[in-house]
Amino acid sequence: MSKSKQQIFRVIFINQGQVYEVYAREIFQSELYGFIEVEEFVFGERTQVVVDPSEEKLKAEFSGVKRSYLPMHSIIRIDEVEKEGVSKISDTAGNTVTPFPNFPIGGPSSSGSS
Repeated sequence: MSKSKQQIFRVIFINQGQVYEVYAREIFQSELYGFIEVEEFVFGERTQVVVDPSEEKLKAEFSGVKRSYLPMHSIIRIDEVEKEGVSKISDTAGNTVTPFPNFPIGGPSSSGSS
């Protein structure tokens, strides 16, 4: 991959009852079971006059973060995009986000006699 054309991913996930939308250059499956690693967060440049408080909150929250480990069940969607957009936080109220069922590590248990 050339340096002039780097991949950018939009990652949408649930964190503490809110939907986070962030942009990053590196996404991959973690060696930690059940986690996705997100690295090199991308935030918009401050060349515009209007400042989005939601993006500023995310920028402060991820300031100094080298890598984040997100649980797979909290991820709603990952898209490869042409360019970064505005990172934001929104409430889940009214959204139809259904979390993936949590099963024990061995898979769903079967009920019945042994």
